[in-house]
Amino acid sequence: MKAVVEYIVKALVDNPDHVHVKETAGSSVVILEINVDESDLGKVIGKEGRIANAIRTIAKSAAAKVHKKVTVEILASND
Repeated sequence: MKAVVEYIVKALVDNPDHVHVKETAGSSVVILEINVDESDLGKVIGKEGRIANAIRTIAKSAAAKVHKKVTVEILASND
């Protein structure tokens, strides 16, 4: 899941070296924290959150295959 989300987000942003995805896995829940440069935050979220929702949908589909639930958080960083 982490690799898929990271690949998608890096393709969307202007500064792909500032993209960091942290995966925290529990027994039935996975949390993905996406850190992007502050200037790229709008590109990852999209108008009315459409791109963010699409990323969450893809992550949930990948998680369902391994019988887990996933939470995706998008954060801005000042690297």
